[in-house]
Amino acid sequence: MLDSMTGYGRAVCACGSDVVTVEMKSVNHRYLDVSFRMPRDFTAVEEAARAFVSERLSRGRVDVWVSVEWHSPLRRTVVFDTHLARAYAEGLANLAAELSLSGGVSVDVLTRLPDVVTIQESTAESETLWAMLRPALGEALDHLVAMRRAEGQRLESDIVHRVRKIEQTLVEIVKHAPDAVEAYRTRLERRAAEMLGDVRVDEARLATEVALFADRSDYTEETVRFKSHIEQFCRTLDEGGARGKKLDFITQEMNRESNTIASKAQDSLVSALIVEIKSELEKVREQVQNVE
Repeated sequence: MLDSMTGYGRAVCACGSDVVTVEMKSVNHRYLDVSFRMPRDFTAVEEAARAFVSERLSRGRVDVWVSVEWHSPLRRTVVFDTHLARAYAEGLANLAAELSLSGGVSVDVLTRLPDVVTIQESTAESETLWAMLRPALGEALDHLVAMRRAEGQRLESDIVHRVRKIEQTLVEIVKHAPDAVEAYRTRLERRAAEMLGDVRVDEARLATEVALFADRSDYTEETVRFKSHIEQFCRTLDEGGARGKKLDFITQEMNRESNTIASKAQDSLVSALIVEIKSELEKVREQVQNVE
């Protein structure tokens, strides 16, 4: 079963009184590229989170957003720098005496001065942060994978349908090959008769020309390789794991064989059938490039 590279997942999990929300979005990408946007505290566990995602996904550009609603007590602590406040007070008192100013220095004035009062956020250990993040990340990843898999099923159904059409069209091309040679012989005989009139046609020369035409327009090897590529494509569809790159390569090989057949074909019907094949191959390749 194929997996698409496009998907979305979201999860909200409570960890004690705190709430962790994870959103994930993935789109097509040649390789796996995971990007995180999370609170500063969680940068300590970013590598663990990246490895966790990489265990489930092989390709795609994946954006992960993490947000936390902190409700735990003592998350923030008010810190008073008494040494700095004392220095401020002494400095202001000296300034007042020097300028002959009345009045003392109040606490309200001191707390408004820079760095006297600061708010510090308590930091949790990496193990604690990972225990908070992992459940939400895992659930969001489950939703994303499920969506990618559902989309992959639709893609696989369409791809298989188109490959079968290509296979059927190739059978028609193979069937028509002898007819093309015979049609060329008939045209050659007619033209020779028109040009020579009552003069007898050299059968040996005619046979040589037909043989040369048959050799130039013989695409048996290409059709055999094309069939082999189709079989390999179908086998790859049944394999597990990431298969998008391999399927894309096989599709390119099928397209190369169709180009060679088109260059050798001397028949309008075969040319029209090749156009149908190339049209379907282009659609298959577009779909394959969406596959993990």
